[in-house]
Amino acid sequence: MKLLWQKATITAIVPRTARVKSFFFKVPQPSPFVAGQHVDIRLTADDGYQAQRSYSIASAPESTGDLELVIERLDDGEVSPFFHDIAAVGDEIELRGPIGGYFVWNAAQGGPIILIGGGSGIVPLLSMVRHRAAQRSSVPVALLVSARTWDDVIHRDELLALAQRHDGLRLILTTTRGPAMREGDYQRRIDAPMITALLQALPAAQQCFVCGSNPFVEAAAQSLIAAAVSADVIRTERYGG
Repeated sequence: MKLLWQKATITAIVPRTARVKSFFFKVPQPSPFVAGQHVDIRLTADDGYQAQRSYSIASAPESTGDLELVIERLDDGEVSPFFHDIAAVGDEIELRGPIGGYFVWNAAQGGPIILIGGGSGIVPLLSMVRHRAAQRSSVPVALLVSARTWDDVIHRDELLALAQRHDGLRLILTTTRGPAMREGDYQRRIDAPMITALLQALPAAQQCFVCGSNPFVEAAAQSLIAAAVSADVIRTERYGG
C-alpha cells in the first residue's frame, strides 16, 4: 500500500535536554503502528527545495494522544535545526507513515530482549518500553542507555520510574562526559566488558535492538558479537540529521 503524505499540525513542543525536544503532532488520518516504527518528515522551501528525514515514533502504540517525535538538534542537519529554531505550535508539517517492519517489537513476541540506545537512539526503544508497560508485560528487558551526561538522558525521569516498577525491566545508564549518578551505572563509552556484564544479567536474550549514531551502533553490535551473541538476533538502526 502506498504511503500518503499528510499535513500534521504541531500541537506542543517540550524541551527534554539542552539539545533535544519532543514535538507532538495531530495527524489527520492516524494509522496503528508497532513500537520501533518511524515516520518520514518532509520540508519544502519557498524555492521548491525539499529535505526529508525519518524520525522514530516515541509514543506507545496504545497512546490515544498526539504522536510524539523526539528530535535532537544536529548542527550540520537540514531538518533538525528547522524544528529547533523555527517550528512553532500550530505549524503544519508534511508527514507519512508509520514505516518499518524490521526494527520493531511487541510484547506478544516475548523475550528476554536487550535494548541499547545512544543519544537520541533511545527513541524507538522508549516506544518499546512504553508499550511493554501499557501491556502490563513482564517480559525481561535490559535497557542500556548511553548519553553525554546525566542531564542528557532523554526522558530520564520516565525511564527511572519504569525501572522502579520492578516488573522485569532493568535500566543501566552510562555517561561519557559526566559522573555516574546511580550504583551500577557506568562512566565511559560502551565497551565489551559492559556488554558482557549486561548479558550475564540477562542470559538467553532472544533479540537485541541497537540504535544510535553509526560509530555507536558499530561499537555496540561488535561488542555483542564478541560476547558470543549471534548476529541473527541483533537488529540495528542508525539515525541522521
